[in-house]
Amino acid sequence: MFRIPRRFFIAGASTALVLAPNPLQANRLRANPPRARIKVALIGCGGRANTHRDEFQKIAEIAWVCDPDKKRLADFEKATGAKATTDLRRVLEDKEVQAVVISTPDHWHAPASILACNAGKHVYVEKPCSHNYLEGAMLVEAARKNQVVVQHGTQSRSNRQIVNAIQMIKEGAIGEVLMAKAWNIQRRSNIGKSSPSAAPDHIDYDAWIGPAEFMPYQSNRFHYAWHWWHNFGTGDIGNDGAHEIDIARWGLGVEGLPSTASAIGGKYYFDDDQQFPDHATCTFEWPGDGQVGHRRQLIFEMRIWSTNYPYNCDNGVEFYGTKGMLMVSKRGKLMVWSENNKLVDSPAPKEIVALASSHQADFLDAIARGTKPSADIQIGHDSTALIHLANISVRTGNQLKVDSRTQTITNDPQSHQMLGRSYRSEGHWSVPNEKPVGQ
Repeated sequence: MFRIPRRFFIAGASTALVLAPNPLQANRLRANPPRARIKVALIGCGGRANTHRDEFQKIAEIAWVCDPDKKRLADFEKATGAKATTDLRRVLEDKEVQAVVISTPDHWHAPASILACNAGKHVYVEKPCSHNYLEGAMLVEAARKNQVVVQHGTQSRSNRQIVNAIQMIKEGAIGEVLMAKAWNIQRRSNIGKSSPSAAPDHIDYDAWIGPAEFMPYQSNRFHYAWHWWHNFGTGDIGNDGAHEIDIARWGLGVEGLPSTASAIGGKYYFDDDQQFPDHATCTFEWPGDGQVGHRRQLIFEMRIWSTNYPYNCDNGVEFYGTKGMLMVSKRGKLMVWSENNKLVDSPAPKEIVALASSHQADFLDAIARGTKPSADIQIGHDSTALIHLANISVRTGNQLKVDSRTQTITNDPQSHQMLGRSYRSEGHWSVPNEKPVGQ
């Protein structure tokens, strides 16, 4: 059964997570530092891994590829010339591997990343960085304890259009931003209804399950469809929504947990096996010091059954400030309105922020410099926490009251327990260690 370690959740404690001193410096210059071609391993050879393979082949040496699907693994082995395995442990035992890229299903993100940190490897972990809140906190701790770089796969942090928008907000282009509204709207596929069956011969299904509670193989909860199952994914709030939620929180200028999280939603459109909602509206509030003008609110809307969306953008974020409004989308749109609701012509920041050529290059630059990457794991954890709170609220039907100091949900024991998860009853070598650091 799942239990929450007391070190994380002791009411009245001054902090719930004490990190080792962080040796990474705050230097954020991105002026193409000299960088040796370090050896990288790709963990997971699915859809997102194709982009990582292409990018890292330009700037690093891919030494290993790892995946429980032997067909995918063979394709990546051929494309990279790297060593191949279905067992993550073989990669982590190789002392020549300096960094790993985690592109697995969500339930493996934090366990694999924590193991890599403890093996002294730098980590690029896809979004969301964790399957549940507790694993995210443990990953932050592992990164700091082992003094390694951990980059979160919210690549908008290295996107010129998005960075320009956030820079304008920081420069006061729309005054004090009090509210952000983000959306992810698209029509996904019906995953149908299916039953358990034998896994295909080319799948090492036990390796795929890893630390998660065991469930027999089923075709509509495997490749990509795992996103929509509680045991493996975080729904589309945690899938595509991870990007927009991160951008919204970034521009809003808030850190840590909100005081209140509330989400309503459910299955409005798809009559299939998926467990997560296809429609949800999520709200979060940070009270600041309680004074007027210091409160902040974030709204996220998800509709994965629709083809109609604002500004002809399936995703984006609106920021509402005391002196105007700004809208930005990964689809290449940046629009600013003045306080009197007039569209600003050719909006641009006063200062241009230097960026690496890609999010992957930013990761390697941080390793070379000994600095934090643009999407450092603490940033990733803070944004991913909102995903977990939203999913908990939808599943329980409760508005959540959160104590950010003790990292507890104070008004509902059931919701509080859902900050973590249950693992395989028979145990597994990848289950994160819940003992305090140093014990």
